[in-house]
Amino acid sequence: MRLSALGETGLIERLAKNFKAGGAIIKGIGDDCAVIRISKKKFLLVTIDMLVEDIDFRLKDATAYQIGWKSLACGLSDIASMGGVAKYAVISLGLPRRLSVEFVDELYRGIKALARKFDVEIVGGDTNSSKALVMDVAVLGFVEPEKLKLRSSAKPGDIICITGSLGGSYKSKRHLTFTPRLKEARCLVNNFRINSMIDISDGLSTDLNHITRESDVGACIYEELIPVSKDAKGINAALNEGEDFELLFTMPLREARRFAGKDLCANSVKITQIGEILDKAAGVKMIGRGGKVRDLKPKGFSHF
Repeated sequence: MRLSALGETGLIERLAKNFKAGGAIIKGIGDDCAVIRISKKKFLLVTIDMLVEDIDFRLKDATAYQIGWKSLACGLSDIASMGGVAKYAVISLGLPRRLSVEFVDELYRGIKALARKFDVEIVGGDTNSSKALVMDVAVLGFVEPEKLKLRSSAKPGDIICITGSLGGSYKSKRHLTFTPRLKEARCLVNNFRINSMIDISDGLSTDLNHITRESDVGACIYEELIPVSKDAKGINAALNEGEDFELLFTMPLREARRFAGKDLCANSVKITQIGEILDKAAGVKMIGRGGKVRDLKPKGFSHF
């Protein structure tokens, strides 16, 4: 079987069968971060993201500073989606010989700028030669047990919410310059009952399906409620383009009513309620502007 037939999600599920989580492991393969118990009051969060030249960025379209920024931002976004606080990062580089020392300096200038913004310490890494530029960044953080958020905890009746707007991230180059929603996530978990959360990296259609599959539920969203970015080419871009790095989360109806109209952390980040979690039998649907109901299949980004 070719990888293209199995797909990225299928490959991850296949590999996960070889490893059983036990002991101190709260969550292993299958979420944005691994979760490890280190004390009664603290869980360790571990995530790693690999960015590869001509797959995740192109040198003709991105500066070294932007590539460095994004390489750390992806991991910080994973920590945010678990409700945690990022603390440390380890950076490994695959460097083509054609690159200049000044280019590498700029990579690290971008990394350090974002690290300072969120008080993250760079504590190590590795370097190697490669034909294409590769950035492999591991981020470690912490979360209190009661504030941990997983993909697998959505409940029927939950209201589906997202931060910001979706689509157009490539056109605007927002995929290279986005600020991870760490502060917003902590505000949410500190003040509201959030049942499940994920960051939108592969596209709303794919990441909502991640939540429904892991939580064993269905969902319905409304096209007219989805906040489409001014840079997006229509609803399909907002659903499937990916690289938005906004938060997708669910909360009980009572909490959603309490939440409605509040300015999250007084920083003007828009929160939009776009649908509802349903029983599994309902599947995953989208109701169009004309009332037409269609299946919302995962058509976002996949590596294979």
